[in-house]
Amino acid sequence: MGAIIEPFLYIIGLLADIYFKIVVVQVVLYWLIHFKVLEPSNKYAQKTVEILDNLTAPVYKKIREKVPPVSGLDLSPFILLLALLFLCRLVYRLSALVI
Repeated sequence: MGAIIEPFLYIIGLLADIYFKIVVVQVVLYWLIHFKVLEPSNKYAQKTVEILDNLTAPVYKKIREKVPPVSGLDLSPFILLLALLFLCRLVYRLSALVI
């Protein structure tokens, strides 16, 4: 039974880890643009922001429906990172039990 579940847990953990990294890159990129380290008129920055927004916007929308911005601060990336971290840890623990 464990041999059947292990690949699925691995794939779920891998996807959660990749998505975690996507959100971190997006947050860092927004901070770089905000503090004028990176120019928003840069075509590569614009395209990267567009791609990252397309990947994360649906999830952020669901989170914002439940948790609105607090004093103008959008907490959805932070909440998503915590949820992904929890998911990665859960998958790691489950895979240790399965083996």
